[in-house]
Amino acid sequence: MTKPRNPSTGLLRRLFDLPPGQNDAAENWVSFGSRTPRAARRASSVVLIRDTPNGVETYLGYRPGGSPLGSVAFPGGSLENDDEAEIPWYGPSLSEWSKRLGILDQRLVRAHIVCAIRELFEESGVLLAGTDELSVVENCDSEDWMAVREAVAGQDKTLSDVLIKRGLRLRTDLLRPLSHWISPNFALRRFDTRYFAAALPVRQEPSLLRGKGVWAGWKVASEVIEQRATTALGDEVNEPDTRGLPLSMETTPAVEVILEKIASARGTVAYLSVRRELKSYHPELVQVGGKFYLDVTTTTAAEGGGKGRGR
Repeated sequence: MTKPRNPSTGLLRRLFDLPPGQNDAAENWVSFGSRTPRAARRASSVVLIRDTPNGVETYLGYRPGGSPLGSVAFPGGSLENDDEAEIPWYGPSLSEWSKRLGILDQRLVRAHIVCAIRELFEESGVLLAGTDELSVVENCDSEDWMAVREAVAGQDKTLSDVLIKRGLRLRTDLLRPLSHWISPNFALRRFDTRYFAAALPVRQEPSLLRGKGVWAGWKVASEVIEQRATTALGDEVNEPDTRGLPLSMETTPAVEVILEKIASARGTVAYLSVRRELKSYHPELVQVGGKFYLDVTTTTAAEGGGKGRGR
């Protein structure tokens, strides 16, 4: 659902459907009046993309338990204590990243970047690291690498331990900051999430984490957007909180807006090359006609030289 656009700013007020599992929390929030929101945990998420003849694809996965990132979302998760530790990398300096993200605390900057690469590695096996500033590790789909992923995910090893042992450093230059999203105030679980984008490295292929992954796959962004009013994606995931639901009811506005931008891009290079003003979004709960929605104001511009696909 959309509201009139402000022609002077190019902004569009939009109402996104609320996932069914969040209705009780929304009811309580409205019934008992505004209260102090629960603290939002800081998190990072990576939008992994690649080119195909059918358009730009992105890697989506299922997240159980009502994740603040959405039941269907990009790889990601909350920051851990070890993410703040110094870690070797190739790419922009901490001060440069601080400017890009608009965060003064450089420890927090490091934590968001390390968390993004760590979560991508844990959940997909894709590792943005190399032996020098021009290389990227290859073939991370062996049994050995799966064991490493399990150890990092279980916090038996740190990402820094893994890199040092193999003579690797993070390739933070392969990340592009996208946007900043804060979960709505009424939510029982809230994230303060920094979204990044990265192209799939050559000779790497994502896979589910053994014993934890349920569903994940490459999806053409334009096709997901074209079919978002249907239950196609939710039925493919085939979980109780996705089956029979359209896109907005199985994910978050952040995921849907990012998918729209990818769908409008002419290719991976074009999408990653866009100069973006890093925007912050904080969806608000509204009630229209007795139904709950998430109210978000977004920009309408297409990214990467493509044609915009408005909702």
